[in-house]
Amino acid sequence: MTAGHRITVEQGTAHVRVTHAGEVLAESRHPLILRETGCPPRYYLPPEDVRTDLLTPSATTTHCPFKGDAAYWSRPDAPDLVWAYPTPKPDVAEIKDHFCFYETEVVPG
Repeated sequence: MTAGHRITVEQGTAHVRVTHAGEVLAESRHPLILRETGCPPRYYLPPEDVRTDLLTPSATTTHCPFKGDAAYWSRPDAPDLVWAYPTPKPDVAEIKDHFCFYETEVVPG
């Protein structure tokens, strides 16, 4: 990390659901919560809780100096809807292969 920049990853207990165009793409009761300076908290969902059969790998990749190189997946009407870090930096190793969506819903109760 650099001065003034911080990332923490913690095991969450919230029930998180991801829907797109009325279809459930993911649902998890054990997400990881990544908190990063200057960014909203993000839920990283384990692969077994994500409907990868509904996603298509994208050619898009991005690089984060703090997390590593991200790979992306899309839906026909939603390019690069979800991303993951196949080989994250050591400081955030817990998020390896977990999926993160831009829009998530925390389900009450």
